[in-house]
Amino acid sequence: MTRPAPYERFEPRLWQYELPGGWIVLAGKNDQDNDHLSIRMAKANDYWFHVRGLPGSHVLLRVPAGQEPDNGTIKAAAAVAAWHSKKRESKQVAVSCTRGRFVTKPRGAKPGTVEIRKEKVLKVRPAIPEE
Repeated sequence: MTRPAPYERFEPRLWQYELPGGWIVLAGKNDQDNDHLSIRMAKANDYWFHVRGLPGSHVLLRVPAGQEPDNGTIKAAAAVAAWHSKKRESKQVAVSCTRGRFVTKPRGAKPGTVEIRKEKVLKVRPAIPEE
């Protein structure tokens, strides 16, 4: 009898950006990365973003304990979600935003599929932070 191969740890491939003030934004590169980012890496108080109604990266704004980002930081993270979507060339894009605690994966759903609650919709211009 052969033993099953040991579980291989999945290392997501992510884009990482730093916003003014040291805020960290992470974006998934494919469905598996999006799944890992949204379900395994997201903490309850992190902000989660995704362009509305189209394929795109799941984006996470890391929120350290005891801190709260300002509106400009939240919009900058939403702009990253818009950039990593098929709406990159648009002037304004609707992006869903919620806290990490309100993102769940339906049982049996394919990778990259999530359900969100308490959604807020932001209209932003697609952008990534300058180096």
